[in-house]
Amino acid sequence: MVCQKPREIAARVLLKHAESRVFLEDLLARELTSATLKSVDRALVQELCYGVVRWQLALDWLIQKQARQPETSVQARVLLRLGLYQLFWLDRIPAHAAVNETVEAARTLELGPLGGFVNAMLRNYARNIDTTKAALQELKTKDPAVGWSHPKWWIERTAKRLSPGDLQALLAWNNQPADTFARLNRLKTDGGPLIARWRDEGVDYDFAKYDWTSENQIFRLRHHPSIERLKTFKDGWFYVQDPSTLLAVHLLAPRAGERVLDLCAAPGGKATLIADALDNDGEVIAAEPDARRRQRLTENCDRLGADVVVVAPNDPRTAGPFDAVLIDAPCSNTGVLRRRIDARWRLTPNDITQCHRIQVELLSTGLKRLGPQGRAVYSTCSLEPEENEQVVEEVLAKLPGFTVAKSQSLHPVRDKTDGAYVALIVPTSSAHR
Repeated sequence: MVCQKPREIAARVLLKHAESRVFLEDLLARELTSATLKSVDRALVQELCYGVVRWQLALDWLIQKQARQPETSVQARVLLRLGLYQLFWLDRIPAHAAVNETVEAARTLELGPLGGFVNAMLRNYARNIDTTKAALQELKTKDPAVGWSHPKWWIERTAKRLSPGDLQALLAWNNQPADTFARLNRLKTDGGPLIARWRDEGVDYDFAKYDWTSENQIFRLRHHPSIERLKTFKDGWFYVQDPSTLLAVHLLAPRAGERVLDLCAAPGGKATLIADALDNDGEVIAAEPDARRRQRLTENCDRLGADVVVVAPNDPRTAGPFDAVLIDAPCSNTGVLRRRIDARWRLTPNDITQCHRIQVELLSTGLKRLGPQGRAVYSTCSLEPEENEQVVEEVLAKLPGFTVAKSQSLHPVRDKTDGAYVALIVPTSSAHR
């Protein structure tokens, strides 16, 4: 029988996450699919899972302060993280409920022998809430890596580019729950009908507007039932997409009748947005070498009615020439650490170096597939110069005849959006026309 208590579901997901390399979002989605929960309980499960993983370094600091053994088991550590997160990060949950429900989760998940250990530590911390909160706050200045629960190496490299105040603001941003945004799919509907149906579906929203988005194109969803169960979602009337990701297509400016290449297309947010901009008049070759990601890309295109998108592996169909090429390169994701829950703990300094190498190859490939009057956009969701400006500079130094017509960076502290870098690159002859 499927467990229906939020803390037990959260504990099960977190245990699987700690013992595997599967992404937290995927584990959570699978678990919630088979669970029958009210919206408020689904939200609690997500907050518990995401919060525990975001703050795990600070949580482990708390555990280490009171653990009698140098090492605790994975199961004990996960349960303690779950209980401590509720005690010190979720003020609306009473301390007794945080303790009792976590101990009960241990029993239900057949981890009963750990119950006494977990119960003792949580109750001890529950008696010292204020002093412990003060110690956690002090850590943010004394030891930012632990206090803000980020990798020390990344904080040190980021501190070289930001003021102390901006660094603190960025770390705080990364630990906030990410807003959910919906992008209107104009291939299926207009804003008015979508809003009317949302009213019936119980979707509460705000209008969102940015310099690079059009009127009524983006909505911030405040409260809503499960997205996947909304009929408007199933009908393809909207796509869940952060506003920062629309900037690349805005600068690419696809025009009706054009042939466009999306070189790194899955899961399809930008490919379907290009089809929207073309009004399904033209052709979008959406390249994706991975078969599983290609399937998801195809499903999204079909759902949104992006009829001009041709999903393809990286084969002769992507050879060109194209009027426009989008290179939305795989990257370190340091601009979206609040949204990519696992990223901060999976990332290593070497990953940035490896990303740079791949990005240089992809941008070089994309530029070679442009027609003589074409244009390309290179984009990432990284904050690292090695993945952004330095990639463009290196490629243009090796490929004469191209120039940067415009570039723009989005930074969470400055722009209150996910981080992104976008560069519009054109043949030198076009730049002087």
